[in-house]
Amino acid sequence: MLGPRYYFGVYHWRRRFRSLALAAVALAVAAVVGSRTRRRSGRIAASLVASTAAVRGFRTLRQLMGPTPWSLERAKYDALASGLPLDRADRVLDVGCGTGRSLVGIAPHVPAGTDVVGLDVFDDRVILGNGPRLARRNAARAGLEVEPVAGDAATLPLRDDSVDVATACRVLHDLPASSAEGALRELRRVCTADATVGILELPLVPDDVVGAPDPEAYWTDRVLEAGFAIETLERLELAGREEPYIVLVARPDTAR
Repeated sequence: MLGPRYYFGVYHWRRRFRSLALAAVALAVAAVVGSRTRRRSGRIAASLVASTAAVRGFRTLRQLMGPTPWSLERAKYDALASGLPLDRADRVLDVGCGTGRSLVGIAPHVPAGTDVVGLDVFDDRVILGNGPRLARRNAARAGLEVEPVAGDAATLPLRDDSVDVATACRVLHDLPASSAEGALRELRRVCTADATVGILELPLVPDDVVGAPDPEAYWTDRVLEAGFAIETLERLELAGREEPYIVLVARPDTAR
């Protein structure tokens, strides 16, 4: 874990703050009901409600700091970067850079002078404080000069065949399925014929996907359908994490 040198914002803050508010309301109501009722059954019911609300509130507080706003978990970015020719790339694109966590993660592997673009919608739907200024500042503190670009992953504001290495870290599963598929097609469009794409994902699929497909198989199929050939696919187990990461490296399938 890094110290407060970096600040990456609070993830999924709307849902988590809402859960905290509901827990607080439940606790308050249970306290009032418990203090006013004379029936033993009513006091027991109020106590159960209060206990449930307290447990949920505590869990939400733990989730609110997961990942903590200043932590990086460098091992996952090192694993991703190990499969990417970042040392030979003239132009690198990080899709969904947000506040710059992924940019900081790949920074040690990117030579000075490389043209690096960090693309994001830069709103606060997922990350509190998300904006280009924070992305640029965090990247600069890691020694990486980046050009933040506001844009949609499904309609990249970049020329065809203009990117040598592209990364997408923990972003595709947050998009609707159609947008995630569009983002992968757009990556294929902007990548040069010998480019490399690295995807770091949680074992999740978009919320609007019907059924419960295996995440590895799901993302493998989406990447292939977008016009890539997969080079490596890894389940990355990290100490202290219950769920593995999916690390996928692919190149444009020029035979298609």
